[in-house]
Amino acid sequence: MNFKKYLFLLLSFTIFYTYGQPADQNYKLIGSNIIQTKNYYLLTLFQNNVAAKQLLANDPELAKLTQTRLDNIKSSLTTCKDPLCLTQTLKFSPDEIKAVSDRLTTLYKTDNALGNLVKQHLIPSGTYQQFNSLSPVQILISAWEQDAKAVNYVIEVYAEGRKPNYPAIDSISFNVKSRGYLNLVYDASATIWDESKKEKLFFVPSMNYALHCLEINERDDAANDEPMISRINKNAYNRIKTINWAKYKYTMILIPGAGPDVAGVALSAEGMLRCRVAALRYFEGLAPFIMTSGGKVHPYKTKYCESDEMKKYMVEKLHVPENAIFVDPHARHTTTNMRNCARIIFRYGMPFSKPCITSTDKSQSYFIENMAGRCEKELGYVPYKLGKRLSDTEQEFYPTIESLRIDNDEPLDP
Repeated sequence: MNFKKYLFLLLSFTIFYTYGQPADQNYKLIGSNIIQTKNYYLLTLFQNNVAAKQLLANDPELAKLTQTRLDNIKSSLTTCKDPLCLTQTLKFSPDEIKAVSDRLTTLYKTDNALGNLVKQHLIPSGTYQQFNSLSPVQILISAWEQDAKAVNYVIEVYAEGRKPNYPAIDSISFNVKSRGYLNLVYDASATIWDESKKEKLFFVPSMNYALHCLEINERDDAANDEPMISRINKNAYNRIKTINWAKYKYTMILIPGAGPDVAGVALSAEGMLRCRVAALRYFEGLAPFIMTSGGKVHPYKTKYCESDEMKKYMVEKLHVPENAIFVDPHARHTTTNMRNCARIIFRYGMPFSKPCITSTDKSQSYFIENMAGRCEKELGYVPYKLGKRLSDTEQEFYPTIESLRIDNDEPLDP
């Protein structure tokens, strides 16, 4: 073999194993604040990875950005006369985002803390799956820019009153034009400054403000039933290792939720009927598990969680074993019913290449069959591949690895 051919093969081998690495089904997400972890995973890693945290905190250029941010927040408390003035000082500007991107590019080395963070966490986590065909440093920069925009989005929706993607169910809890709203925003900014005045990491004041905005709006939906693996899904999760998967045609029977539109109603009639159809398929032995999927969605700020109520109904009324039911208490749309099912199958170590089925009413079943366009529009990808149609109420599907990526403009179920 001549040298040029050998070099080409060596470079090809290196590129194959450097770029486009797959997510690791054994990887466990880190972070004590589940809402932060789900929305801003890179920033969570920056805080929790000792070596990366030290590198960033000790960098003089990033230290300047941090101090400028803190000075601006403090100054806004005396100079701002309207809520938007206060919130603008807490969002990342385009220039700041670029400055951090440039600095991270300079700081990144294949074998330093940032390089190891990408190799050991960003890539195997799958949380930025859409960037995995890029070089490692480009993955880092893309993840940072996504997280920065995600922080800004939360502030815009839950402090400034911007309309979210679904205003009827996800809007801000306050009248941003009321006289008292300025006081609330001022108090929130003052609290963040007080909590962050000795902070060394450049992103923390803004990130914490975004998380605070979700908190005061009572929008902790991303934390529903968490940690699920040791609470609502514990018994079903513990049963996974006992399953002989060869005995079953499907990994999972997914029931997409149907939220009631009337306040005070825990479970809609449609939700009950979907559960009954799925229970029939379970008792026929098609899959070892059922997944109920749906968060606290309809009506606006309901206290009832669709998936929790469906599970309760299936156990108490339909006599499905409790340890055969997984709950996804976060999905807010049919698109994310499908996506979150894929995520749980992957994170819980179930067979990912094996098909699943949706079991629901006829109307929704055919809607799912033609939902790819909506998925592309809202998620940027399709979180499943369709298999055979089994009946008017059952449709095969295969989960896709793209489902792991964070949705940066849906903070209630990112």
